Amino acid sequence: MRLRCAVLDDFQNAATTSADWSPLADDVEVVPFTTHFPDEDALAAVLADFDIVVTLRERVAFPASLMARLPRLRLLIASGMRNSVIDYAAAEAHGVTVCGTASSSTPPVELTWALLLGLARGLVQESDALRSGGPWQSTVGADLHGRRLGLLGLGKIGSRVAHVGLAFGMHVSAWSQNLTKEYADEVGVRLAASKEELLAESDFVSVHLALSDRTRGLLGAPELALLKPTAYLINTSRAAIVDQDALLAALHEGRIAGAGVDVFDVEPLPVGHPMRTAPRLLATPHLGYVSQDNYATYYGQAVEDIQAYLAGKPVRRLP
Repeated sequence: MRLRCAVLDDFQNAATTSADWSPLADDVEVVPFTTHFPDEDALAAVLADFDIVVTLRERVAFPASLMARLPRLRLLIASGMRNSVIDYAAAEAHGVTVCGTASSSTPPVELTWALLLGLARGLVQESDALRSGGPWQSTVGADLHGRRLGLLGLGKIGSRVAHVGLAFGMHVSAWSQNLTKEYADEVGVRLAASKEELLAESDFVSVHLALSDRTRGLLGAPELALLKPTAYLINTSRAAIVDQDALLAALHEGRIAGAGVDVFDVEPLPVGHPMRTAPRLLATPHLGYVSQDNYATYYGQAVEDIQAYLAGKPVRRLP
């Protein structure tokens, strides 16, 4: 009897076309799900008859309580090699092997700049006006050349964002709790003396930090109050790094020029969520990782993970 494999959150119905699943045809039935299951009860009911689950990024949590309700589950595959919402101890206790895939940092770098440029030049507002017969030019774009880009985090993604900023002729500063002057110099950016200094002096601030106990709520109301009224905030990292209520208040009160956000406290974002209608906000539905090449990697390596597991030699095991 063939094993059953569920592919979660395949919103674009792209999982089975982004990779060749045919090597599994004799051994595995692959079932993509194009809608999101909002709670543990729904997940437990849907996944009860599956031996393998492929989950996309960190959208679906797999706590111990869910693991206990999935007696057939034997292999859990996460896209990427880091996943904070899987209970690895519970997986081991229930005999579930957890594997990951590679994930490129290129798509989130590119989306960061799409959001920043879209905000700076009012692209959505101007495009909507042009297509609907609205006013011919209604915004005055913010310049990038000569302005300061402040980066919270200078890792794989942050450093590449920095290089693009330098190419635009921006002055680039960076800060994180562990960032050294030597590494900032190597990237070619200035190390800010403090988080507060970076926020106060930057025209554009972009978040590129991993979510941890140290970074959760790193930007709250006091920190957002340091931003210039002409400044823009970009977050393609994790929603919980920025206090969502404080950000909404800053946007509604016009205390910052705007924000570009790709990550939210609840995903998918519920209908009626205040982030859907906030002013001065350019928002995208967590598209940072969503690209053709990344999907080819995610699902192509998911096939490899399944093949290796069936051969008794699991690869890319997590954590």
